[in-house]
Amino acid sequence: MNTLPEWTDLRFFLELARAGTLSGASRRLDVEHTTVARRIDRLETQLGATLFDRSREGYELTEVGLALLPHAEAMEGAALAAAEQIGGAEVAAHGVVRLGVPEVFGVKVVAPLLVGLLDQHPDLQIDLLALPRFANLANREADLGVMLDPPTTGRYVVTRLASFHFYLYAAPSYLARHPAIRTQADLARHDFVDYVQDRLASRELSYLNELGFTPRRRMCCSGMTAQIEAASLGMGLMMAPPYAVPDDGRLVPVLPGFSAERSFWLAAPTDLYRLRRVKVVWDVLREYADSSPSLFVQGGMQPALAPD
Repeated sequence: MNTLPEWTDLRFFLELARAGTLSGASRRLDVEHTTVARRIDRLETQLGATLFDRSREGYELTEVGLALLPHAEAMEGAALAAAEQIGGAEVAAHGVVRLGVPEVFGVKVVAPLLVGLLDQHPDLQIDLLALPRFANLANREADLGVMLDPPTTGRYVVTRLASFHFYLYAAPSYLARHPAIRTQADLARHDFVDYVQDRLASRELSYLNELGFTPRRRMCCSGMTAQIEAASLGMGLMMAPPYAVPDDGRLVPVLPGFSAERSFWLAAPTDLYRLRRVKVVWDVLREYADSSPSLFVQGGMQPALAPD
């Protein structure tokens, strides 16, 4: 290899590795798909190695491509950090941050919180990915994300955002039509609203298994928003964290002493975590979680929090 590869070619390499298809990479780069293919061909010729296996399903990294990936990501992180520093971002955050959050948590908690953050940083822009699943940080779908399963491989900064509890709730209309619930054993005679079991975004969402019996699932939904509506209409009992439950009386607590504990984790690729715009979003999420225990535990008991 007589010359070093151009950074722009490595950027095309990164986006194709993340998207897996020429069309997906072209959308992320805002260029024609033929331009992506041409840049990849040029990079492979320059390196004298095949970086992707091509198939009808898309592009998959070869062993050489996988070896190149962390170096390209490090270059990307350095380029982003340099751009921030030159632009004066050490004083004020600016640019776009893509934040991936679970759907209900994003709508009920994070979206209102970001209003104040954007007031403080007028040059900051947030792309809030409120999803019925968890954002994929490996393919850079988001710059940072809130999730139930933290990354265990790769270069990430990870912290536990908060421990929270799923509690039992039901509509007053449902409780009026069904046998009284005084003990956990009484739950076996009742109907439940839950997630579609073969579409769980995380095994951590199988909290009904902690009831001690196989629940009678009358209605299953792919997201918690639909579950809340179904339970509010009297379809059955459901489990949810306090922040997700409407405060209009449509759902009321059942057996407050029973709950299933889980943890939310906050994660970001190491190179992106260093950026001022990502760090201010990270910090506001941590500070709000620390100061708002009632979001996560009935009665406002302080949840267990982990340090950065």
